[in-house]
Amino acid sequence: MPMQPWFPDAKLGVFIHYGVYAVGGAAESWSFYTGEMTHEQYMKQLEGFTASKYDPDAWAALFARIGARYAVLTTKHHDGVALWDTGHRSLDVVRDTPAGRDLVTGFVDALRERGLKVGLYYSHSDWNHPDYPSIRHVRPGEAPSPYSHAERGKEDPAAWERYLAYRDGQVGELMDRFRPDLLWFDGEWERTEEQWRMDELAELILAGNPDAVLNARMLSHGDYATPEQGTPLQAPQGPWELCLTINDSWSYRPQDGDFKSVRQLVRYFTETIGMGGNLLLGAGPREDGTIPEEQIERLEGLGAWIGRHTDAVYGTVAGLPAGHHYGPSTLSADRRTLYLICFDAPRDNVSLRGLRNEVKRVTVLGTGTELGHHVTGGLDAVPGVTWIDAPAAADLDEYATVLAVELEGELDLYRGTGRD
Repeated sequence: MPMQPWFPDAKLGVFIHYGVYAVGGAAESWSFYTGEMTHEQYMKQLEGFTASKYDPDAWAALFARIGARYAVLTTKHHDGVALWDTGHRSLDVVRDTPAGRDLVTGFVDALRERGLKVGLYYSHSDWNHPDYPSIRHVRPGEAPSPYSHAERGKEDPAAWERYLAYRDGQVGELMDRFRPDLLWFDGEWERTEEQWRMDELAELILAGNPDAVLNARMLSHGDYATPEQGTPLQAPQGPWELCLTINDSWSYRPQDGDFKSVRQLVRYFTETIGMGGNLLLGAGPREDGTIPEEQIERLEGLGAWIGRHTDAVYGTVAGLPAGHHYGPSTLSADRRTLYLICFDAPRDNVSLRGLRNEVKRVTVLGTGTELGHHVTGGLDAVPGVTWIDAPAAADLDEYATVLAVELEGELDLYRGTGRD
């Protein structure tokens, strides 16, 4: 299926990691898998998960306010605790926690009411399901875990068949009840594509919604790449998103105070959209459902910058390759306006190299101030350098200033090695 057009133009999504791990501020699922805490301590958190202040309408209002076009909720992480009332049950918040209710329906309804696309995260792996550690697929150099792999010689194919039926049943429920626009899978590294039966799973999903977008952790059935926690130096092939945390943690961890600044988030965001990707920015609510103020402050700071520069964000494609401008850039869909992003205040001029087009005019996005420009040098097929006057202090943005360069015709770049 071709990529749904909403996805590459979404630019910003919010990734919500919400689950019982928020009770003790533990790393989601991994804390018992790696021994940060005992399994018994981890599971004790079920008793404290109340979702007492869970307000999906407030979440959705925040997402819309900052300019996000989609959001993704962890419906079931590797710990196997489902956030909805599942009929294919191992663990869920409806029966196994004081929350006592489905938390996915409200999320889906609130997003749709504001015109936001619905993404649901689901982990292929389930480290609490009794049938999950029944076969092996261990990566080289990796020790098998009792939560995920059978001991050598003790594999149980019948148990694995039961697990796949459970997994397919839960994914089928998500499709039937919520018809998500996007499914964000995880945990795929623990098995091969054949062991996961990805062909059958993809068929099940697309039968429920042929327009569903799938991330790359559906392996050969993925529609887009999803690098994690670091902006790639080269854009992946095709559509992609960078998934990134606001501090160093996906879920709520009060001890983690290493928050990225708004300025850093603007850099991550513009570098990502400048290469044609989306930013999926993570937030981790407390166990009661409230999003910490430090996270809201940074989400709103990024959203305010987007609000001042919408023309450079929505309806754009990847901008200039590296070397043409010292910073990221985007290009209007008609390829007639370049948006140059300047992180630092230019001292003299902003240079634009390799541009064959005539420049009609240059303005500061947000203030409308027109800037002078001229071209120096150039010989035969090799264009000169376009020099743009530096904007005045009053036109500079606190985090990143954007210059709109209107071109005669569609963007035409010189990419050669120069005259011999």
